[in-house]
Amino acid sequence: MTAVVFVGPTLPSDDVKAILDATILPPVQQGDVYRAARDKPAAIGIIDGFFDGVPSVWHKEILWAIEQGIPVFGSASMGALRAAELADFGMIGVGGIFEDYLNGTLQDDDEVAVLHSPAELGFQPLSTPMVSIRATVKHAENIGILSPKNAAEILTHAKERHYRQRTWKDISQDLGTLPGIAKFVDWLPEGQIDAKANDAREMLVQMADCLSQATHTPRSAMRTERTLMWKQLCDRVDRDEVQNHPVIDELRLNPELYADLRTRAVLSIIAEEEAIAQAQKPDRDTLIRHMADHRSRAGLSHKTHLLEWLELNDLSPTSYEGILADAARIEAIVASRAGQLNGPLLAELRRTDLYTKLKDRAHAKAAVEKENRSGAEQLRMILWYFETRLGRQIPDNLDAYAVSLGLSDRAALCDLIEAEFLYCQTEANSSLAQDQTTPARPREVE
Repeated sequence: MTAVVFVGPTLPSDDVKAILDATILPPVQQGDVYRAARDKPAAIGIIDGFFDGVPSVWHKEILWAIEQGIPVFGSASMGALRAAELADFGMIGVGGIFEDYLNGTLQDDDEVAVLHSPAELGFQPLSTPMVSIRATVKHAENIGILSPKNAAEILTHAKERHYRQRTWKDISQDLGTLPGIAKFVDWLPEGQIDAKANDAREMLVQMADCLSQATHTPRSAMRTERTLMWKQLCDRVDRDEVQNHPVIDELRLNPELYADLRTRAVLSIIAEEEAIAQAQKPDRDTLIRHMADHRSRAGLSHKTHLLEWLELNDLSPTSYEGILADAARIEAIVASRAGQLNGPLLAELRRTDLYTKLKDRAHAKAAVEKENRSGAEQLRMILWYFETRLGRQIPDNLDAYAVSLGLSDRAALCDLIEAEFLYCQTEANSSLAQDQTTPARPREVE
């Protein structure tokens, strides 16, 4: 994926594309960086972002993007603010405005805030940012258009105004009696400085150089803590995107399968909430085990097969790891309640009318006389159960497999398999004997 740039009133889209091949997105707000980072862009550039009325971009989603190995640049406006706050954690700040926030020369958010038109009108700026007023006044003072006293008067007056009312027209009208103001107003159309636009262009040039020359070396990013608030943000963004997913509509046409998968989905939510509450997360070995199990069941023996599968299922490696972590959390929550499950399981069997069938089978199995068997026969029964009965390979760890079924250990699993083997063998022998004693039907003459 190409780079992503969040921009609005600071620069027109055409100006961005003239410098950098990028996907242009509106001013950033909460959740946008997380949403963009999931698609693994080559880089993320933040210029503009929302301040009032809309939740601002979170520091944590920027840190999460950096953790994924994505270079994140910031400049000019919201980008400069966040870059100054996160410079020590790997965000790349560019420009004088960023430097001023970083060293404490600037502290207030309103220094970069502007009033602008809605998206439908192209985010046109309707006021002048304080940082551009400062740059313009300083330049006018340096070339003798303004005296130091008048320059200070203009800056004080502009700073006292709300950022929505900061326009050169209103400022010059309010200071109409100030000596030399007319000369300054006449000079403004040609002499004023757009500090935010200048810094934004500088950032885009650095992004282009970084991507063309591969000069960015990702630093060791601090792992983002998966707090409950972070999880809620991710869930909200993900939920908004899947709310009307067409695949879910197809699933709804199979109500039985929908009900089964819905129950599994609820278990997934509960398992994740409990893991967050207890600050637990699957270790690497557990994730690798679940990946090996999934690849075996899905026939994804080669890496190329796995990559093809990910693409077909609209997954990235990161989201695939999330699926594995989900399976691990469900496994953990089921294991933690193993001693409480038999009662609810029996109740569920009775509800679905499977109880009597399994009860009759259990009684018939108990009546089969068990004989002493050697270890070789036990291995034969295990092979029969997994390869013939279930159509799968024998698990690498039979003890772990036994525990996943609520059994104490491998020995208990082998006892269960042996009873099943003997029962099925007896049933097969009975059917064979019945076939041999049943008279053959006379062949009809055609």
